[in-house]
Amino acid sequence: MSHYQDCLTVSKLNTRIRNLLESKISDIWVKGEISNFHHHPSSGHMYFTLKDGGSEIRCTMFRMNNLHLKFIPNDGMEVRLFGMVTVYEKRGQVQLKVGVMEPLGLGDLFKSFEALKQTLEKEGLFDAKHKKEIPPYPKNVGVLTSGSGAAFKDVLNVLNRRASHIGVLLCSVKVQGEGSSEEVVEGIELFNQEKSVDVIIIGRGGGSIEDLWTFNEEVVARSIFNSNIPIISGVGHETDFTIADFVSDLRAPTPSAAAELAVPLREDLILGLTNEKTKILRIIQNQMEQRWLFFDQIEKRVSNQRPLRKIEMQKRAVSQIHQRLSLAVDAKKSFFSEQLNHLSKQLSNLGPNQVLERGYAIPIDQKGRVIRNSEQIALGESFRLNMAKDGLIAKKTSDIKDN
Repeated sequence: MSHYQDCLTVSKLNTRIRNLLESKISDIWVKGEISNFHHHPSSGHMYFTLKDGGSEIRCTMFRMNNLHLKFIPNDGMEVRLFGMVTVYEKRGQVQLKVGVMEPLGLGDLFKSFEALKQTLEKEGLFDAKHKKEIPPYPKNVGVLTSGSGAAFKDVLNVLNRRASHIGVLLCSVKVQGEGSSEEVVEGIELFNQEKSVDVIIIGRGGGSIEDLWTFNEEVVARSIFNSNIPIISGVGHETDFTIADFVSDLRAPTPSAAAELAVPLREDLILGLTNEKTKILRIIQNQMEQRWLFFDQIEKRVSNQRPLRKIEMQKRAVSQIHQRLSLAVDAKKSFFSEQLNHLSKQLSNLGPNQVLERGYAIPIDQKGRVIRNSEQIALGESFRLNMAKDGLIAKKTSDIKDN
């Protein structure tokens, strides 16, 4: 029974471990690279991981110790810490309680990050002039992330909530570890080849600088830049920045925020359409009122000018002119009729038939031409003499010359 009475609870065991570690491993200096840094906004405490090439340890620096820091800690920064090893008893987690923090320099990953960032920035890959406009009303959205990750679920929930009518196409890729950058590049190229989406969301959840390193690879950055389809990056948490964020057409602090930026809220669309409808109806109403006022003014002007009376006066004037013209035309007709009769009589008296009636004859040669002098026919040639009622055939026997 005695060995059961000496059995420790987990809490007591962790307390003993903490007391042992704090008594044996205290007042020590440790150097390494900061990762997963988090400065709690309300308590002011700092939580992060200190690591080197082979191992890592969780660290805590309480507010009373970090108030007078002369620099701002960041992921990738190499520091020297003074403190003691302890145990977070609730979880049984070994950690370093930091009293003093001094900067040593930048870690290798952070140096690589800064070097690539400067190179791409000099090349202009971050310039605003290269940023493609995010379509305001996309029909289909492409999502490039791990299909089994929480980031995709968050993106899908937001898209369904905001705009369930929009199509969502997932290209599931590795977002961490060996080969992940190649898969991300292949996903971007696939979306561009298929041309099936209007905008691409690239995202994953938060993590350390190592976890997010896929999105700091140069091949990924250049693939994003060369994409013909606009890309929104939603990598990590709000405080996380990657090369992909700088080169993308739009940066969102989280995958969920990227989804919100990619599609309009359906209720906003409906409200916008309703407002536009109201605006159009108001414009039509104003135009109709303006036309009514204009017609009223025209009617008033017409009434003031009494056009019917003017029309009657003009009709009378036209009628009088018509009567005068009719009389003038009738007079001219009578005059020209008399002239025509007179000329007709004169012409009748001078006509060839009247001449023949008076006893004359008209000589016609064999070709039907009038013979006006004797030289038109030869001696012995026959010709016809047309008279009033008949004719004779004659023959030229000699020429008679006038003296």
